[in-house]
Amino acid sequence: MAELPAQARNSALCLAADRLEQEADSLRRENAQDLEAAKRNGLAAPLLDRLELNQRRIVSMAQGLREIAALPDPLGEITRLRNRPSGIQVGRMRIPLGVILMIYESRPNVTADVGGLCLKSGNAVILRGGSEALRSNRAIAELLRGALRESGIPEDAIQLVPKADREIVDLLLEREEDIDLVIPRGGEGLIRRVAERSRIPVVKHYKGNCHVYLDQHADPKMARDLTINSKTQRVSVCNAAETLLVHSTLAEQFLPQLLAELDGLGVELRGCERTQAAFPDVAPASDADFEEEYLDMILAVRVVDSLDDAVEHIRRYGSNHTEAIVTEDLRNAREFLRRVNSSCVMVNASTRFADGFQLGLGAEVGISTSKVHWYGPMGIEGLTTEKFVVFGNGTLLE
Repeated sequence: MAELPAQARNSALCLAADRLEQEADSLRRENAQDLEAAKRNGLAAPLLDRLELNQRRIVSMAQGLREIAALPDPLGEITRLRNRPSGIQVGRMRIPLGVILMIYESRPNVTADVGGLCLKSGNAVILRGGSEALRSNRAIAELLRGALRESGIPEDAIQLVPKADREIVDLLLEREEDIDLVIPRGGEGLIRRVAERSRIPVVKHYKGNCHVYLDQHADPKMARDLTINSKTQRVSVCNAAETLLVHSTLAEQFLPQLLAELDGLGVELRGCERTQAAFPDVAPASDADFEEEYLDMILAVRVVDSLDDAVEHIRRYGSNHTEAIVTEDLRNAREFLRRVNSSCVMVNASTRFADGFQLGLGAEVGISTSKVHWYGPMGIEGLTTEKFVVFGNGTLLE
């Protein structure tokens, strides 16, 4: 896979995108069976939303593969060349990681996204989706494998574990000689279990407890729009806002209006005492509420007296995923960027932009909230590493 020409990888990606669109009806039929079974088994509404493959999402999967194909080839580039006093020239060359094990829940589009990213970056991938999406994942994986086969690429470069047995995952997590990296993508319980059992390096992303901080210098309309978009545009994803922090100067007039609108949109509000004073329909919030990744129409709210207080709250309760500040004050914006060390930090933008596709990566295999070896949304560059390359001219060490 590492030695395939870039054109071969790109052609296979474009062919896979075509096949996804051509077989959209078949994909929706398989997905409908998964949805029906999930409803019978009582899967929660946010997870049902993640599971659904509608026409728009199928088109988006295909578009994502074409975006990946259009990205520059990540492999073989030599950077940071420098001359050493000994006479050698030293640089770094980007190479694939090798074999990736991807373990994920609910979202069948992950099958296409990860398959495409691993193909582009010269890796092989073993995909293990959740039992709730087994039919959908099989259908997508077979289309990808067919595109590889038609392109003259070994189809086993993309493999789907055909069963959802937990024992299979445990066996794979022991194969440290054969698998180079494990990427679990799903609930906190899944990721902790994988991290505890794996002998292979694991990219961790326990949860997305994302914050929006409305600074005292926030434009009211922008603050309103960004809060609503961050929370309600799609609640079942890890980059949706879960906590709203509001400067106390906004608590008397602006905050009651914003909370009333959120309440009218069906958002359940849980807040501190000062939030409850501003809007009596707010339920009291505990420490557990401020730590929670709801993935639902629930929002925790706290009134703070300063940017310092907002940063302190994020450091205490955050999950290193995504935080946003809404402000017209450039100094406060820069201070927030400097002091908040989550993997994505936004100024006057929705937390929903913490996404590989939106950030120009084509797609993502997940969002790493651990700083080694990658931090934030992982695209093709995150699926590669660098080796040292040395150029000499018969150069000897003296």
